[in-house]
Amino acid sequence: MARYKVVDRETALLLPVDMRDWVEESDPVHFIIEAAGMMDVRAFAMGHPRGAGKEQYPPHMMLALLIYCYTRGIFGSRRIEQATYRDIGVRYLCANLHPDHATICEFRRRNLGAIAECFVRVLELAREMKLLALGNVSIDGTHLRANASKDNNLTLARAQELEAKLRADVGDLLAQAEAADADNRPRDPALPKEIARREALIASMQQAQERLKARAQERLEAAQAQHEIQVDAHRRRRERGGRGGRPPGPPPSLPGQLETDARAQSNLTDPDSRVMRKSTSHSVTPSYNAQAAVDADGSQLILAARISQCSADTAELLDTVRAIPATLGRPSAVLADSGYCSIANINAIKDMGMTPYIAVAREDQTVSQRPYDYRPRPGTCTTAAANANAASDKDNKDNAKPRRPHTLKAPELVAMRDTLATPEGKALYGKRQQSVEPSFGIIKAVLGLRQFHLRGLHNVQGEWTLVALAYNCKRIATLILNATKKKKQKEEEKEKTHTGSFFSFLISILLHFLRKRRLYVELYSLS
Repeated sequence: MARYKVVDRETALLLPVDMRDWVEESDPVHFIIEAAGMMDVRAFAMGHPRGAGKEQYPPHMMLALLIYCYTRGIFGSRRIEQATYRDIGVRYLCANLHPDHATICEFRRRNLGAIAECFVRVLELAREMKLLALGNVSIDGTHLRANASKDNNLTLARAQELEAKLRADVGDLLAQAEAADADNRPRDPALPKEIARREALIASMQQAQERLKARAQERLEAAQAQHEIQVDAHRRRRERGGRGGRPPGPPPSLPGQLETDARAQSNLTDPDSRVMRKSTSHSVTPSYNAQAAVDADGSQLILAARISQCSADTAELLDTVRAIPATLGRPSAVLADSGYCSIANINAIKDMGMTPYIAVAREDQTVSQRPYDYRPRPGTCTTAAANANAASDKDNKDNAKPRRPHTLKAPELVAMRDTLATPEGKALYGKRQQSVEPSFGIIKAVLGLRQFHLRGLHNVQGEWTLVALAYNCKRIATLILNATKKKKQKEEEKEKTHTGSFFSFLISILLHFLRKRRLYVELYSLS
């Protein structure tokens, strides 16, 4: 019959509990506590500026609490408060203190700028520990959902329609109130609330229209500047005696720009978010484009974290490279995929004193380079349903025929393609996929961040920096643990070597003694 251990929940512990015994040495909480203790917390906003009021939680502890909870995939302030009771690592970090969710939320909201400074300081700490040596840098971006509903997106025309409908509803409600007053009947007590709710929605519609018109004005100014450049170039060609080509059309106007941007949308929940999708196989969602620069020489630390409202990556390369802290040095090479490829980016990276390694074509345009390609050929479908969906989907209309081979004509692109075709170029560009892709994978799959929890561009930028800080702390703790294990293994191997050499020395002395004894025996027998 099986024997079971006694489970006694009634007897109190006889000795005080030491929570350090419950936290493994490999847990990153130890490094996070030490790193947070080295931060300059004078820039953190804590409580009343003159020190009035009740005692505050130390900023070192609050900073370490946020970082450690983000490494555990705990992002919400209420969940962090709950973790101070249930998670033994969090409870050890807080020394059995329990900040409430309002305090945690306020600390994060007020100190996003100071957290960004801590992000740089942790990278400098990694460099001082010889874990980071800035050299090759990988650049990439990923779309992360905003804290907003897709149903709250609306275009300019739809906002105008809804505003007119809301105004008509407000007029009807006011007419009902006036009719009740004329007939000396009691008013419906819900009327004031309904009118106030619709008036608030009218204000939201007006704000959305102003945002869409402001975006259209920005794009109009950029289009006008580009039109002036084209007109000036055409005039110079005519002055040199050439034909000049087709003259530019009329300058763009605001009505024409609004007509062009008729599908532009604004979100009522998070106005700073933008409608994006990763590819034609993904759905459209309110998102942000999270950019990251990652060390490609082994540490896989995030060197820069930026948030962009543009779904395309082409215009984000230079800003992401410039976001790398100057105190870390300057990268020697920049690795990026074809989404960042442009002649302007290639020349700008060279002018900054770095070597660009940027793919000039998408992966599906270089299929011929794969000796064994398991993907179906473009334009081929295996089922009738897939063919019907491809025919009905406007986004997949290009799949009805194979893609044309991508030909390069610009000398900068041809030179870049030839550089990546060399063995050195292939080996160096191969570091991109094994550095920045695992970083995004860990953030999404291990940390569990697939959607931002804050709203607004400033707050989302701060949250992305906090996520990158948590990732770096987790990565540094892993690097230190691996280095410690390797050092311990080397010491054990060295000790085994010394022990083996000592036993070999003893055996050699014993063999020498036996040989001499055998010689004496032989001499004695001869005599």
